[in-house]
Amino acid sequence: MHVEMSALAALTTEKDISLEDLIYAIEVAVLGAYNQTDTAKRHARAHLDRETGEIQILVPIFGEDGTRVSEEADSPDGFSRVATSTARQIIKLKMRETNDAEIVGEFTAAVGDVISGVVQQGRDPKMINVNLGRVEGRIPPQEQVPGEAYTHGDRIKCFVVEVKQGLKGPEIMLSRSHPALVKQLFAFEVPEINDRIVEIMAVAREAGHRTKLAVKSHRAGVSPKGSLIGPMGSRARAVMDELHGEKIDIVDWSEDPAEFVAAALAPAKVSKVEITDLTTRSAKVTVPDYQLSLAIGKDGQNARLAARLTGWRIDIHPDTVESAPADSSL
Repeated sequence: MHVEMSALAALTTEKDISLEDLIYAIEVAVLGAYNQTDTAKRHARAHLDRETGEIQILVPIFGEDGTRVSEEADSPDGFSRVATSTARQIIKLKMRETNDAEIVGEFTAAVGDVISGVVQQGRDPKMINVNLGRVEGRIPPQEQVPGEAYTHGDRIKCFVVEVKQGLKGPEIMLSRSHPALVKQLFAFEVPEINDRIVEIMAVAREAGHRTKLAVKSHRAGVSPKGSLIGPMGSRARAVMDELHGEKIDIVDWSEDPAEFVAAALAPAKVSKVEITDLTTRSAKVTVPDYQLSLAIGKDGQNARLAARLTGWRIDIHPDTVESAPADSSL
């Protein structure tokens, strides 16, 4: 039973792990394998010689008074092969654990960011696997966009939701439906965001259908909406293409809740916003009669997203008295 100590020392140096910890793990595993044999003796211990690399099972010898006087080596038939195999398995396991820890550390730093990968075919059709280089991430069903096709070999950008060490290695949960995905995609396209000249203050999204962004400029003369839209709409179009045509509304953020609510209902034109209750954050919005359906949106989507974006309960009313109000609160 022998381990090449020079190779073991070089490996631990390369992987930046403790040689003594690895030796201890090998000794524990070899002793465990020995104790599983039919001829195992009590009080035995495994010892790996730091100089020669020899692995021995040492059994204590007790005197007549019960005190330990010496040790003798015990080597059951065929156990040398078992011990060598066990040592190799432990070395591989420790190397894998170290590699997994490196991957978890690397991708933990990416939580909240967007990374690019290639869609891979997996066993579970409901789970989308994405090759990220050193490891595969997964997009669970709840983080997928309804109606979006994930074809093997396609390159996609995903939002990193969570990274943890699982039983079978690093587990990286990705998302295509997270609202912050849109925010980060714009950060790739808009230099003013990275320069902190323009800031995305709020995002509301119904993945696969529509997203609303509220933006603010920190420099006079810089249009926040214009910065995100880009020349000839190129920046916004690049994000929409990545999201397979998802509609994006970019509106001006305001500290004045009335102004913010009015802007959030774009593309509808608002006649008046009345703050009805500051405690419950409720607002009454009046729109021209012909703008009512546009303000509410298909199945209430526009009003619903506006409410999420602003955090206000929005009741939409047409400017004709005889028409019934439209409650579009969260």
